[in-house]
Amino acid sequence: MKKVLLVLAGLLLALGLSAQEKYVNYPLPENPDTLRILAIGNSFSDDATQYLPDLLEAAGIHNVILGRLYIGGCTLERHCREYKDAGHEYVYLKSTKNKWETVKKYKEGSFLDGVGDEPWDIVTLQQGSPKSGRWESYDPWLGILIEIVRKECSNPRAAIVWHQTWAYARDYQNRNFANYAYDQKYMYDSIQLCVDKASKQYNIPVVIPSGPAVQILRKTNINTDKDLTRDGFHMDYKYGRYATACVWFESLIRPTLGVGVVGNSFRNAGTENEVSEVEAKIMQKVAAKAVRMNK
Repeated sequence: MKKVLLVLAGLLLALGLSAQEKYVNYPLPENPDTLRILAIGNSFSDDATQYLPDLLEAAGIHNVILGRLYIGGCTLERHCREYKDAGHEYVYLKSTKNKWETVKKYKEGSFLDGVGDEPWDIVTLQQGSPKSGRWESYDPWLGILIEIVRKECSNPRAAIVWHQTWAYARDYQNRNFANYAYDQKYMYDSIQLCVDKASKQYNIPVVIPSGPAVQILRKTNINTDKDLTRDGFHMDYKYGRYATACVWFESLIRPTLGVGVVGNSFRNAGTENEVSEVEAKIMQKVAAKAVRMNK
């Protein structure tokens, strides 16, 4: 019996190793001359990266190229099907001088317009929000999407990173929230479980914790009647987008270029979305805390 158990243990170990080998990943680059980051996603990645070029500009960082390739509501499965069908449903935006510019308008861009545009160092993926806490929607599509990125990205050592999104506002009544019994904590916990599983099963050690940061901020004075959203699920233009951009900065810029978000001077000054010194400090510190907790 002991020998049988040893054989089974060996087989399980071998299966574990083969899974790791199948989804090979690479670390974030350190101090590259130019850092290239592509976000493949939907409106949630659109929200979370909107102010990232502004934070870079305020930090005096001018060697980062950003790409934002998305379809509203896009799931992992749909990204795979868009690639297979050579569809042109994407919006593709790019920042080369710390300012977003539209390369392909809505329903003009293809998957390859974004992925094939640069030798990306970092490619971020995420699930559509209604399915973000439903594991059956990840497997096998996440694995297929990773393989597509590996095939089409001209940088063979690109780091695949996961963007962990946020739960809906507490009083949101959309049918998509019914998947989580209209319970914000249940949705948040479900997303966390899926992210943990995806990180292990698909070898994605780096996770951008936008969801955890938003959940922490919902317990502070920064919170709003719609829980930092503008409509129950998209981030609001003032606090939600600012906070999540801080999380992206702390998750990807600090480990690659050595500059953290705490103390960043960007405030969205002169606009209706300007944040105060105190508010910015709270959001920056929460972003740094969420990233530390996620390691």
